[in-house]
Order: sequence, then structure tokens, then C-alpha cells
Amino acid sequence: MVRSPLTPQQIAAGKRLGAFLREARGDRKPAEVAQAASISPETLRKIETGRLATPAFTTVAALAAVLEIPLDELARICVPELNLQRTG
Repeated sequence: MVRSPLTPQQIAAGKRLGAFLREARGDRKPAEVAQAASISPETLRKIETGRLATPAFTTVAALAAVLEIPLDELARICVPELNLQRTG
């Protein structure tokens, strides 16, 4: 199966996600965060640099848990046009 090329919107969303995760990681070492999220440091690096614009949901969820970021916050970053509102 051949994957369709990413749209400019998907690429931009991946860059926003990566930048946000990098900022959220702060001074923590990439290897430490990657290990805690059960991903490779290379995968984390690709996400943070936007080279992996559409990581798997389980990867994003694991990083969100390790970095203590609500998933709805990441959704707003990735798809700001949805203007998601917090509930509860």
C-alpha cells in the first residue's frame, strides 16, 4: 500500500506539534522522555523536528502522558481551526 503525500496542512500541524512537544520537554533529555514513552530517541527527534508529521496516536498519547499534557490541548495545536473547547 502506497501512502498518499501529506498535505501542507498536515505538514504544518506536524511542525506545530513537534515544536510544542519540544518546548514541553524542557530540559529533560530526549532519551529519558523517549524511554518513558516507549519510543526510540530517533522517533522523538523526528517528531520534534517535524520530520514525522503524523505520528501514531499511541505515540502521541504516550508522549502526552509522559509530559503531562492533556490530549485535547494537543488536538487544539494540531487542528486549531476546530476551535475545540475544554469540557468539564
